[in-house]
Amino acid sequence: MLSNLATPGLCAQVIEAAAYLRGSRGLGQTARMKLALLFLLVATLALAATVVVRRRSGARQRAVARLLDAADRLETRLRTARAELEAVTGEEGATRDALQEMLRQRLWLQQHGAAASLEQIDEVRRSMEDAGAKLEGQLARIRDARAPLA
Repeated sequence: MLSNLATPGLCAQVIEAAAYLRGSRGLGQTARMKLALLFLLVATLALAATVVVRRRSGARQRAVARLLDAADRLETRLRTARAELEAVTGEEGATRDALQEMLRQRLWLQQHGAAASLEQIDEVRRSMEDAGAKLEGQLARIRDARAPLA
């Protein structure tokens, strides 16, 4: 990860400065101290940049994992709902639109997920969760409508 952030020229300069420090008997202690502090500063900045990049990529991975979990939950619920609705109505079309939307969102993730922002990923996840909540409401209305008949 550090190699991604440090350029070859920067690495060469740091190595050259370290070699200079080791072989510079004629330098005063103040100059050696300044070079050592500069070397320490460069190393600290590279470490800080590495930490920031890792945190961002970790947040992205967690967002994608949450999105995939939401898609799995919605797909499972849609398949169950489809079976329930088909048993009651004998029709297949009741959940087709929701399944197609879920598949469109999975395709979007496959095609654009790598370049998508965290906000876009979270928006798609929220839309899946909203679709699941809407489906649950529709199923509750169907159960309520069937209840007096039972």
